[in-house]
Amino acid sequence: MKPIMRKNTMLTPFGEKLDKNCPLNDYPRPLLQREKWQCLNGIWDYAVYPKGTQFNGYEGEIVVPFSPESILSGVGKLVMPDDVLYYRKKFTFHKEKPVTILHFGAVDYACIVRLNGRMVGEHRGGYMPFSMNVSKIIKEGENVLEVAVTDPSDTGRQAHGKQKIERGGIWYTPQSGIWQTVWLEQVCENYISTIHYDTDINQETVKIHVQFALHHECYIVDVFLADGGSIRVYAEDGDATVDLTRAFHLWSPENPYLYKVRISTSGGEAVESYFAMRKVSVKRIGEFYRICLNGKPYFQKGLLDQGYWSDGLYTAPSDEAMIYDIETMKKLGFNTLRKHIKIEPLRWYYHCDRLGMLVWQDLVSGGTLDAPVRKQYGGTYPAYERLTGHKKKTPRDTDLTSFARENEEERLEYYRDLADTVQLLHNQPSIVMWVAFNEGWGQFDALKAEKAIKALDKTRLVDHASGWYDQGGGDVNSIHDYSKKPIYPLYGKRDYRPIVLSEYGGLTAVPSVEHVFDPLKTSGYRRFGNAESCTEAFCRLQTRLSKDIAKKGLSACIYTQVSDVEEEMNGILTFDRKVIKVDVARVIAVNKLLKL
Repeated sequence: MKPIMRKNTMLTPFGEKLDKNCPLNDYPRPLLQREKWQCLNGIWDYAVYPKGTQFNGYEGEIVVPFSPESILSGVGKLVMPDDVLYYRKKFTFHKEKPVTILHFGAVDYACIVRLNGRMVGEHRGGYMPFSMNVSKIIKEGENVLEVAVTDPSDTGRQAHGKQKIERGGIWYTPQSGIWQTVWLEQVCENYISTIHYDTDINQETVKIHVQFALHHECYIVDVFLADGGSIRVYAEDGDATVDLTRAFHLWSPENPYLYKVRISTSGGEAVESYFAMRKVSVKRIGEFYRICLNGKPYFQKGLLDQGYWSDGLYTAPSDEAMIYDIETMKKLGFNTLRKHIKIEPLRWYYHCDRLGMLVWQDLVSGGTLDAPVRKQYGGTYPAYERLTGHKKKTPRDTDLTSFARENEEERLEYYRDLADTVQLLHNQPSIVMWVAFNEGWGQFDALKAEKAIKALDKTRLVDHASGWYDQGGGDVNSIHDYSKKPIYPLYGKRDYRPIVLSEYGGLTAVPSVEHVFDPLKTSGYRRFGNAESCTEAFCRLQTRLSKDIAKKGLSACIYTQVSDVEEEMNGILTFDRKVIKVDVARVIAVNKLLKL
């Protein structure tokens, strides 16, 4: 473990107000919510020892759920791949129901969990929530929870995204350990474990599938309507189908209508939930294929959203902080966020659902970017080379050796992560696109990955190879181009896929020094001396794209990016979220031009 050197200690306005005793204490899972729960966030004991070294006591305090590398954790040290990170939390528990479940939002990467000295489970994977039934071990009064974590970070090929021990440029400070909420939930013996919604806007119905812990029970579904009324459906066996004809509302960014739901069972279980009615599809409109929302062409104008915070790294300082990013981008005239190589806490998606923000969800990159195929092709932007004809053909990603994906266990882990991600986020209406691979990072058999996603979820679009190494599949022709004048495929009019500019822009303006992670190291694509000139370039670019919609078939665009991230200075917001770096009125005005 070593200290992290920062030129500036940058707190966001939200981090400045942090309650260290119980941060992020909003209910973590809005789609399946109960009354009896206990937040375990706050001050824990921690220690870090090299692997193979005998544990010799705790060495300090850490604020959970912030990783030790973050400012808000109170630690500010880097956990190395050969370290073990130990946690301990003492808490008081009062038993009110027969079953108690211990939940972790996410722990990066591998962990072993003990309660009152007994092992209760282990988990691998840095982005997925997991839970353990601790009913037989938890006790009335004081309890002791212990967690031991190891994290290979970028030295391994597991999903780790842009985390890198030797950070710099587009690679960011890694984070380890607990980074989402830890919580307890008390439930009845035959509790509801999952709810699955299948919506059909043509039939104006929703089918609700409820899965129980032990066996199926009769249950009642109450769907609450905006006029104060409700629809009640009884399910004696199997699924419940709700006819919404008398109160049918479509969800969209302009009208993010959510149906609130209460499900109660004959065994005394009661949960709160919600769903929305919307459909995303592809249709040919005139000479081009377009992305449609609820059956109508809909231009998606969005931003790349890395989900990094100057004080919390992967972890937003508060619910208010997450809301701020979403609301600010919407006020600026954007309707889409591409969640880039990261999975957020479930509350982030809930806020996109209720505020009306479309989401393209990346699968988290693993494997390696230094594949032989990249060295063979050279250059930074193979997609650009392909479009301009500098290379004869795009390499086929079925060649596992060329793409450094020979290891079968790594490939299996990718598919486990894929299935977990799609199943976890299935019910979020804001998500309209899955991104299987980004710029060739760990890419392999992208066409098979697309089929795997479609087998799990036929209701959303798939970008099978965003930016690089297009295999001709997926629902969109996905281009990354950071030049002044983006270049589109010559075969665009013959391709069945809508053209999307899934990364572009990256215009760089460096604010005053107190808002900069490292004043001596700043990076970006096109650099401008001040906010005025950067805004002017942004407006020219957006105006040019507005003309490409009709002339070249552009169906969506994702600008880089929501905020600065460490040395990357191409955000709309500063890294500490204290400054909007563009002229708000001009951005709002020019974004209105981007429409079908």
